Amino acid sequence: MPRHNEVRELPYAANKMFDLVADIESYPEFVPWCRAARIRSRRTAGSVAILVADLLVSIRVFRETLVTNVTLDPERNVILVDYVEGPLRNLHSEWRFFRLPDERSRIEYAVEFEFRSLVLTAFAEVFLDQAISSIVSAFERRADSIFGCAG
Repeated sequence: MPRHNEVRELPYAANKMFDLVADIESYPEFVPWCRAARIRSRRTAGSVAILVADLLVSIRVFRETLVTNVTLDPERNVILVDYVEGPLRNLHSEWRFFRLPDERSRIEYAVEFEFRSLVLTAFAEVFLDQAISSIVSAFERRADSIFGCAG
């Protein structure tokens, strides 16, 4: 599976950005192509929360629900997403949040995925870098609207 990465430095603390990305149920308000989000279950192991989440994704005629396991690890500032069920063969994504001086952060987002159809996977590869950038930009705009635009 090809891996796609996006890195941004933002004027917001790493823990604030972690919480923003961890708020899955708010995704339909700002994440491109996400029409609905639901947490099916939540369990904890120490400070780590493990969720099963449904995301309804809609892109033109494509409308599918992705079921994922989401691991929220605030001590390591990492959010891991692993595929459970839906139209894909596989999906793994990672959000990593790094503290920088002056309450800034560096955000690293990486995703690997594969459709059940190799043709669809090849087609999606053409647009994936742009789509990943668009998704990370949506989180950046959300942070600006919640935490106040830096400037």
